[in-house]
Amino acid sequence: MAWALFSPSLNLSLPHTTKTNFNRTQWFTTKTSRAATTITTTRRTTSIRANAADQKQPKDKDEDTTSGFSPFAFVTDNPSSREAIQLPESPAEDGNVGEMLYRIEDKGKEYGSYIKSGEFIWFVRETGSAESRRGTIVFLHGAPTQSYSYRVVMSEMSDYGFHCFAPDWIGFGFSDKPQPGYGFDYTEKEFHEEFDKLLDVLGVKSPFFLVVQGFLVGSFGLTWALKNPSKILKLTILNSPLTVSSPIPGLFQKLRIPLYGEFTCQNAIMAERFIEAGSPYVLKLEKADVYRLPYLSSGGPGFALLEAARKVNFRDILSQIAEGFASGRWDKPILLVWGISDKYLPQSIAEEFQEGNPTAIKLKLIEGAGHMPQEDWPEKVIEALRVYF
Repeated sequence: MAWALFSPSLNLSLPHTTKTNFNRTQWFTTKTSRAATTITTTRRTTSIRANAADQKQPKDKDEDTTSGFSPFAFVTDNPSSREAIQLPESPAEDGNVGEMLYRIEDKGKEYGSYIKSGEFIWFVRETGSAESRRGTIVFLHGAPTQSYSYRVVMSEMSDYGFHCFAPDWIGFGFSDKPQPGYGFDYTEKEFHEEFDKLLDVLGVKSPFFLVVQGFLVGSFGLTWALKNPSKILKLTILNSPLTVSSPIPGLFQKLRIPLYGEFTCQNAIMAERFIEAGSPYVLKLEKADVYRLPYLSSGGPGFALLEAARKVNFRDILSQIAEGFASGRWDKPILLVWGISDKYLPQSIAEEFQEGNPTAIKLKLIEGAGHMPQEDWPEKVIEALRVYF
């Protein structure tokens, strides 16, 4: 396949001489193959949404693996997801990538601006102001998503007197996607270094409140906290892998398979599929559009995710987290906010993590929320943060 020629895992020279982002010209052939994928998968998406709408419930009961809890009763009570399973009046045109890009290219940038930090440009969402009386909160997302998931939470938290920042990690969302080998290789160390630079540029004063969620880059946010405890006032962790027994989703396992990973990373609906697979809800089209947009616009985000997934040692990272936040190693307060309908990480992971440091860690369970509680039920996350902070 033509797209395989541009894979970062193959040692072929590319026609450039300076560090640059992946762009539409370089990855034209990638988009061609992705367009074909979109033709098929968009129809499937429409079918899934239609079936869900007819049933008036989140997902098939058999798909909920959380014992002792059914999320069905919470759909109509959840103000954020009440219409999550309804079809839009005007579905996207099947397979027309150009029209889809035109329709969604300006979506999903609420509260955001582009910030130059070091050699890269970050997309950073900001609410509140430096004069906010209650301090600063930094929100960090996981892979393969973006800071868009925090838009409701950070908006409301600024109303309670906080200054909030939510950046897209390098390689994700609307931030720069540098090619591996040209100033950024997607290692844990490099993510930490660039994040330090960004905090300086943003003028974030220590100590501050830190909120972290998700896999891969979310885990890097937690290991950054372990290396910088003096900069953290209080830590909040939303559903994230926290122990060596934490399952690794199939997406990241597929990305590590040679050639198959190159194909997987160019699936334009990868992020929305990942979110829905870990949640009791189906994303509304307007939300799915935003998570899809970076992967639809170019091959860059997919190859960035591919590189990061192949560089990380999951077991080593999880060992660092489990041991680093244990009793005797960490004494700052931690609020663990857990959506109990998470299809990737069972509630037992949160309980095991809390047992490692019961004095510092407080566990707050959220019924009706899955892997991304800030997206599934932000109102409950806001209430938990408001009380905790």
